[in-house]
Amino acid sequence: MNDASKQPSKRRWLSAIFNALLCVAILAASAAAIVVINQTEPTAQQINTTRKSAALVDTIEVRRGDFSPKLVVLGTVQAAQQIVLSPRVGGQVVELSEEFVPGGMVSQGDLLLRIDPADFENAVSIRESELQQAEASLEIEEGRQNLAEKELALLGESIDETNRALVLRQPQYASIKAEVSAAKAAVRRAKLDFERSSIRAPFDAQILSRSVNIGSQVAPGDELGQLVGIEEYWILAAVPVRSLRWVQFPEKGVSASQVLLRNADAWGPGVERVAQVTRMIGALDEQTRLARVLVTVPDPLGRKSNAPALILDTLMEVEIEGRLIENVVRLSRDYIRDRDTAWVMKDGKLEIRECEIVFRDAEYAYVSQGLEDGEEVVITTLATVADGVGLRKVDEANRMDSPSSEPPSSEASGD
Repeated sequence: MNDASKQPSKRRWLSAIFNALLCVAILAASAAAIVVINQTEPTAQQINTTRKSAALVDTIEVRRGDFSPKLVVLGTVQAAQQIVLSPRVGGQVVELSEEFVPGGMVSQGDLLLRIDPADFENAVSIRESELQQAEASLEIEEGRQNLAEKELALLGESIDETNRALVLRQPQYASIKAEVSAAKAAVRRAKLDFERSSIRAPFDAQILSRSVNIGSQVAPGDELGQLVGIEEYWILAAVPVRSLRWVQFPEKGVSASQVLLRNADAWGPGVERVAQVTRMIGALDEQTRLARVLVTVPDPLGRKSNAPALILDTLMEVEIEGRLIENVVRLSRDYIRDRDTAWVMKDGKLEIRECEIVFRDAEYAYVSQGLEDGEEVVITTLATVADGVGLRKVDEANRMDSPSSEPPSSEASGD
């Protein structure tokens, strides 16, 4: 019994030892395999290659020349002439012109309103009567002076100059003559007040507002209405200081920069007006810190032409034609890449050129160095950008792929 029980126990131990050895052998084999794999696996190496298939691109040929940049800014419409109309005499308003209403158009000298002239007519009559009385007194004094001269001549006595003037009534004559002059001045003043009772337009104008009606009592200095001149308007355009050097102001023998005005909201798209730069205002705007350029617009309401009318205080788009920039390439700003570079196609390959840009306006960049006359600039956006990348024009590819071109060889087709 003892020997029989010992045999199974021995077999169990042998089996456990065998399994343990087998596990150790498997682990050792796995470790050896990992070491071999790590030592024999290939390593990745970076290879500097260029793209074998050329990228299809569109290009434009650039030309050097002389170009005028366009400065597009904003400006506010203002009146060149604007006044508050006031009377110089007082009284009751008895007449108003039909055109003396907001929006009315009047010409220089047109009657706007009339103040009751009765008092002024009476004043003229009184002053004229006083003048006639003074002139009559002067004539009487002249007769007395002539009589005194005759009496002095008959006496034949010699007297000093002082007494002679008194005998000849010269002081009395001078006094009455002064009264005549004062009476004439009073008549002129009375007539002037009578004329001022009729308020007339001082220039060709549009009525902005009216503050009186028939029956209103007015005094000198009261506001009657507001008028704005219609011969020309001003536009105050805000221009960056760095762009001022490209604006041509009027000089002797040199024409000022031309200006195009747009207001899509009021005029609709594509409608423009022509104006001209007049001068620069010698102070920056306190809020925007921009320079201000004065633009003059003749016939702002389009009365002499079919031009669209300007509205005061509106915001306008102002395009100023700048000074001529000589010997540069004008290139769309869309084709200027990062860090002021341009992509040039030369000999079927891409060249990244650094450009020196003189000026940028809203649409173009003006390149002085970096691009030469006749070179082709790539206008297509590329996924791979590096010097030496192969390029091919789209039109050339289309010609090659057209039915008239030779079919590809079987070998090429197989590839």
